[in-house]
Amino acid sequence: MCGICGIFRSGQNSDNEKRTSEMMNEMNHRGPDDRGLWSDNKIAMGFVRLSIIDLRPTANQPMMEENGRYVITFNGEIYNYIEIREKLEEKGHTFRTSSDTEVLLKSYIEWGKNFLEMLNGMFAFAIYDRYSGKLLIARDRYGVKPLYYYYNGSILIYASEIQPILKIMPELREANEEAVFNYLVFNRTDYNNDTFFKRIKKLGHGCYAEIENGIKFGKWYDLKERLTNHFNAGGLIEKLESSVKLRLRSDVPVGVCLSGGLDSSSIMSILTKKIGRRDINSFSAVYGEDFRQDEKRFIKEYEGEIDNMYYTTPTYKTLFGDKEKFVNAQGEPIPSTSPYAQFKVMELARDYVKVTLDGQGADEELAGYHYFFGNYFKELLIKFRLARLVTEIVSYGKLHHSNYAYKTFAYYLLPAFLKTKLRSDRAGYLGKEFYGDNRRNNIIAGELYSSGSLNEALYKHFEMKLEHLLKWEDRNSMHHSIEARLPFLDYRVVEHCLTLPSREIIYRGETKYALRNEMSGILPEKIRKRNDKIGFDTPEDDWFREGIFTNYIRAMLNSDGFRNLKYIDTEKAGLLFKLHTEKKINISKEIWKWINLDIWYRNFIK
Repeated sequence: MCGICGIFRSGQNSDNEKRTSEMMNEMNHRGPDDRGLWSDNKIAMGFVRLSIIDLRPTANQPMMEENGRYVITFNGEIYNYIEIREKLEEKGHTFRTSSDTEVLLKSYIEWGKNFLEMLNGMFAFAIYDRYSGKLLIARDRYGVKPLYYYYNGSILIYASEIQPILKIMPELREANEEAVFNYLVFNRTDYNNDTFFKRIKKLGHGCYAEIENGIKFGKWYDLKERLTNHFNAGGLIEKLESSVKLRLRSDVPVGVCLSGGLDSSSIMSILTKKIGRRDINSFSAVYGEDFRQDEKRFIKEYEGEIDNMYYTTPTYKTLFGDKEKFVNAQGEPIPSTSPYAQFKVMELARDYVKVTLDGQGADEELAGYHYFFGNYFKELLIKFRLARLVTEIVSYGKLHHSNYAYKTFAYYLLPAFLKTKLRSDRAGYLGKEFYGDNRRNNIIAGELYSSGSLNEALYKHFEMKLEHLLKWEDRNSMHHSIEARLPFLDYRVVEHCLTLPSREIIYRGETKYALRNEMSGILPEKIRKRNDKIGFDTPEDDWFREGIFTNYIRAMLNSDGFRNLKYIDTEKAGLLFKLHTEKKINISKEIWKWINLDIWYRNFIK
């Protein structure tokens, strides 16, 4: 896990090396253990290293193969590098290191781009061919590792984060208003390859680009094409156990981010019950029994099973003190303070480990969010399976005592323009001109919220929604120089889950049915049977009623800088905030979006 960056020009430029070094300085947090820079004629490749596998200097990057033709910089981990290395040795390759970087480079030399399909891992890399002058960049299947770029026809600038690109190209500090609109209205970011910066893009997940005379994009992994084999129930835990074992490969200590929910607890139970590991550190965010978001009663199920359990308690005071640092670490706006809890967990973990395991991805592949009930109800209606529909509707109400699924069911039946209008009206504070300019042809309402079945909704979440969670995890972990590994995003687990029949995913009001069923006897029953959804949520509604925040928010809403933002009608926002402070409504997520947008605009645009 590291950071990469580089500059590739159609012609030679002596400035490449200096500017690449400046980009490296902007992401030292991603790789505090070593740094390296290599340049040759029209390209400079920069690298900052967080040492995880093969800690020796010989594994540093940029790495060049013996003949001097190919050079690589690589961010991430190839978990099955040992198995791939054995295949390469059978073909006569020898190795100077025990690193996955050298395996990655020699795999490309042996098999060309086809080697990508062999990889089980998370990665973003750049490989330069000095003989042909061609650069290849690529990302992993689901977008766990980021790679951003700016390209204007004659120059390509790429990096693991946006901030290094802005450092050497300040003229790119221009907001993407479509991204801001979807952020404010739908709470969505990273739904396509655009960013919050108009001219900075990201390389798509499962994609590559070849740069020589121009740039050519390709998709090396197509999830939809892979979802052709339908799995029966059973076999999920074996795949998940294999994934966890692979992700334990490390030359440094490993821990688990433990929320007390089904996903991270499944990872912990597999470690303790199936693999027999006790020497695992856990890291959790807790708030006290008075807060609904506190999950310590579930986390404590593992007391006595593992050696060390550590806790952090985010508060409104810590958020207030960290807000600038947190927003700047993310680089782009985020729609709630939930990732802040993860930010503090990673801050805690950095004193004990360099690698963490996390449950990210399970909600998207096993319908963990309750709005997926709306997708399932819609599927049953379309297929005219009315008896099952009635059973599921009644089961949901009995189990959850909520009407949320019914609201999403009705919402998903609406045409796209009404979906957009309802969400915009719900926000109630958008600037009139800004709303008028961006309400039509909305990709979120027209694509993500228009699925005809549960499986289609899950697939679209992998294509259009999951990546923003992965980005937040990457920024939170790497800001604290930690590598986060995600067992649920092993492609074998993903493809298994996304081809399960709907009834194995949602059944009688329960989400993640296949996982719950197969974890029987492995996972503590108190956790296996829980049906509330908390995760790393924070008590932000109470936080924003505290005096330190109410004073700050009122001053922000009345400031000239915030008033000049055409995105928000500050008078309407002020009235809504007053109702929130009086506990008549809860708009904490909207309030955070105002705060985040204000800080981001001041620090990244103005």
